[in-house]
Amino acid sequence: MFQPNLLEGQRILVTGGGSGLGFAMASAFANFGASLCLMGRRQQKLEEAAAQLPGSVQIVSCDIRDAEAVEKALEQIWRESPLDILVNNAAGNFAAPSESLSHRAVDAVLGTVLHGTAYITLGCGRRWLAEGRPGNVLSIVTTYASTGSGWVLPSAMGKAGVVAMTRSLAVEWGGRGIRLNAIAPGPFPTEGATERLAPDPRLLEVMRKQNPLQRFGDPAELANLAVFMVAPQNSYMNGEVVTLDGGEWLQGAGEFNFLRALSLEDWQRAASARKA
Repeated sequence: MFQPNLLEGQRILVTGGGSGLGFAMASAFANFGASLCLMGRRQQKLEEAAAQLPGSVQIVSCDIRDAEAVEKALEQIWRESPLDILVNNAAGNFAAPSESLSHRAVDAVLGTVLHGTAYITLGCGRRWLAEGRPGNVLSIVTTYASTGSGWVLPSAMGKAGVVAMTRSLAVEWGGRGIRLNAIAPGPFPTEGATERLAPDPRLLEVMRKQNPLQRFGDPAELANLAVFMVAPQNSYMNGEVVTLDGGEWLQGAGEFNFLRALSLEDWQRAASARKA
């Protein structure tokens, strides 16, 4: 199945594709012949990412929390060429005691994780249905979308919503040529996100040791799975959420429950650093 031209002729949009796991997936798609479009909030980051990828890459700067901006971005993308595949990777998250969350903190995470993902999925879906085109959506969720997890409440709420969206639309749109699936990764440390989710570096070792495989995931492993899930040869998979976490959730539900090891003073230091 993994031939060099596996994704040839497929135009793929990756949200949050300028860095981290989004860029890892984009790189893998490009290596298998896909035409890419990267979306993110930071134009410079997108330009730097596109320069590292083969072929012509369309970049679109957009804050997916803004529904009108999403519509304008999709119009811009479609003017160049319609999409075949959408990869919902953009997210936002940070660790904090839930009682300390303001409404702004909750909205900031849900705005990207849930609302933004819904805006762009529905926007692509409407266009595919109107044109009678097949479509394919892959969303990156989390293992704790189904179990919940302490200290990352807005993320757990938002990702659970994305799982519900995936399964609902897989049924509603499947017979009309659009399939939706998701990947639920465990710990894949990336720059920036790791600092927000493990305020004390010592906690990374705790996270690593609690995994049955005694290691973190490699972005290439996630990218390989993403290639398989969006490939035309895998077209019978619909409404599925595939877990990729080394067996972590089997060992203990709630990926960030290890944060109980932090004291109140640790949390105060983390909050000060985040504000800085």
